[in-house]
Amino acid sequence: MNIVVCVKYVPDATADRKFEDDFTVDRVGVDGLLSELDEYAVEQALQFREKREGEDITVTALTMGPEKAVDAVRKALQMGADSAVHVSDEAIAGSDYVATSLVLAKAVEKIKAEQGGADLVVCGMASTDAAGSVVPAMLAERLGLPQVTLASVVESQGDQVRIKRDNEGSTEVIGATLPIVLSVTDQSGEARYPSFKGIMAAKKKPLETWSLADLGVDAGQVGLSVAWTHVEDTTQRPPRTAGEIVTDEDGSGAGALVDFLASKKFI
Repeated sequence: MNIVVCVKYVPDATADRKFEDDFTVDRVGVDGLLSELDEYAVEQALQFREKREGEDITVTALTMGPEKAVDAVRKALQMGADSAVHVSDEAIAGSDYVATSLVLAKAVEKIKAEQGGADLVVCGMASTDAAGSVVPAMLAERLGLPQVTLASVVESQGDQVRIKRDNEGSTEVIGATLPIVLSVTDQSGEARYPSFKGIMAAKKKPLETWSLADLGVDAGQVGLSVAWTHVEDTTQRPPRTAGEIVTDEDGSGAGALVDFLASKKFI
């Protein structure tokens, strides 16, 4: 059985994030890391393999992005993935969800062709930079596979997978038969930390870099020029100012507080 887990390299939320001149997110000049929400996807892929002890199961981490994006799949390898693929091509810069799903789908198909199938494709619930939550569904459509999304609990037996999806005030139980595309939430289980042994072992695991040409994708199908959406302008977040203290020495504090809230249109 082959499992492909899709991961994304995102700007570090604690770093000084910024935009390029074309208003795309700067993914080269800032520190980045594996999206935290995708760590849960890696964890569930590894747990799926571990719960089927004795079966021949391979976990392949897949990402697309600039040269530094390789750090995302490297961490997945350190966590326990068996191999990794990094799709890197200058034409990819500025790609939207539609183009992203196209590239990932073509990469999954190439992995299937080389490894003899992809029984399970696992994604995080969203990326921590864009938070669109639509790529898993788009990927399932392009691959012609059922989608089982936003799982907080994942159970499997044989070729059957059952998930629990938590909604506001209710929980859904959904079942599906492999192969499928699965996305998991941050409630699905704490992601493991790479051990020293895992970090050292990752250096010897196969990691391939593919271009768009390797996938048979035309450069004109991806990138900012064909994106369905784009950012037209950005404004720097204003610096934080000191708070205002309302005193109540003469009983006027309540009125002053109401006036302040009204001036900010809170009431």
